[in-house]
Amino acid sequence: MTRFTLTLCAALLAAPLLTDPALADAPNITDVRVEKDGMAWRFHVTILHPDTGWDHYADGWEVLDADGNVLAYRKLHHPHVREQPFTRSMSNVMLPDGTREVYVRAHCSVEDWSGEPEPVTVPY
Repeated sequence: MTRFTLTLCAALLAAPLLTDPALADAPNITDVRVEKDGMAWRFHVTILHPDTGWDHYADGWEVLDADGNVLAYRKLHHPHVREQPFTRSMSNVMLPDGTREVYVRAHCSVEDWSGEPEPVTVPY
């Protein structure tokens, strides 16, 4: 076989993997609500992801500061196959004084972290 034939065969074998929606979609954050909760904050994050079961699901999300430091992490303990999109909340998030904007991103058990973190304005 020539190098071209081998390359073509490899590309044809890989093509279905690149178009499989279950392998192509990272978690998508569709909404974030932030509210003051005493001295801390409560985050309500809505995620859309084509969970297929325990082998592939959105398994967490985090809140970051402007420098990329993790301020809080919410583990998602099970798939949400029949509940899409879904919202999960996290309380007692402590933000540094004066924080006006944070970033939220979601994690997938297969694709790792979603794309660019979503900017979120902290209400005051």
